[in-house]
Amino acid sequence: MPDEVPTNPEGDKAWGSSGLLTVSGRVEAFSDGVIAIAITLLVLNLKVPDGEPGTVVRHLLDQWTSYVAYLASFIFIGVVWVSHHALFTRIRGVDSGVLWRNLLLLLAVSVFPFPTATLAYAMQHGTRGDQFAAIMLYGLISVVMGFTWLVMFDYLGRHDELVREDVAPGFFHEERRRAVFGIFSPVVAVAIGVVSPAVALAAFVLLPLFYALTAEGGTPRQRTTL
Repeated sequence: MPDEVPTNPEGDKAWGSSGLLTVSGRVEAFSDGVIAIAITLLVLNLKVPDGEPGTVVRHLLDQWTSYVAYLASFIFIGVVWVSHHALFTRIRGVDSGVLWRNLLLLLAVSVFPFPTATLAYAMQHGTRGDQFAAIMLYGLISVVMGFTWLVMFDYLGRHDELVREDVAPGFFHEERRRAVFGIFSPVVAVAIGVVSPAVALAAFVLLPLFYALTAEGGTPRQRTTL
């Protein structure tokens, strides 16, 4: 592991043996903003009841798929935010490789309200074919999200100069297993959707819980004090 990276007096740069590194604070602030906007946009899928007097309760109940889709995506993006925070507590500096990979991750986050709205609409108003198409779209974006974590973990695993010294050796190589799970687990939910779109929707709510429980690392051996 290289020597500790000193901070430039200007406060926005740091120098390491591999060249100029940008400190991660600005990256985290920008990422938090994008994630906050994406998670806020999800609520736009919930519609105010519009109909004859006396039908409010019925219209609210008719939107149950929108509530479940909202919950699934809120948990998903919330877990991304928690995992993103845990990631950057282990990074002491970022280079262009991390910046581009972080943008790829944010791309997947920012587009998530779209498959969420599509899934909610299809489950409420669409045919069985529409519902499965929406489930496939949601699953595809989830797979892309898992891929963005994989390329980030793989890059950090090959660039020790960007990682804090108190992080266990090989930590990010091990974290690639969680990313691979994130790539393949949505495929299972899509397969379930062939038989029951409603059960697949419930599966999308449950899948992010694995990441919620392992946000600090896949095994106790990998965790550090944050």
